[in-house]
Amino acid sequence: MAKTYSSIYIHYVFSTKNSDPLIAETFRDRLWSFMGGIARDNCMMATRIGGMEDHVHLLLSLPTTISIAKGIQLIEGGSSAWVNENIPGMGTFGWQEGYGAFSVSISHLPETIAYIDNQAKHHRERSFQEEYLGFLKKHGIHCDERYVWD
Repeated sequence: MAKTYSSIYIHYVFSTKNSDPLIAETFRDRLWSFMGGIARDNCMMATRIGGMEDHVHLLLSLPTTISIAKGIQLIEGGSSAWVNENIPGMGTFGWQEGYGAFSVSISHLPETIAYIDNQAKHHRERSFQEEYLGFLKKHGIHCDERYVWD
């Protein structure tokens, strides 16, 4: 074949360091836009970005040249630097070391996008911790809950 084609969508879920509520509504949209720019600059496509004050949901289309780990490394590294340089009084902003990365088939993109868009509604009913453990269970990831947050 002369060209490589792929459809690789990853739904990343990651939190602020210590799950502290640091992503204020006052700059949230600017942060999402900046993350989208990082993706675009690195030949990835941010299909949807959303979240709450303590975590982010990022639906990213990856090219075959970027691994799942490299994709999140670029987004987290660039965005934490941006927050520290551009948001006064933030102190030292950072992301939690771990993250969730869940594959999404093309047929499930609309419901994943709707889920990301409706974060405020979801979190009136359950915490981020409950949400994240639900994702792990739904995707068949077995873990010891005692070590998920360390």
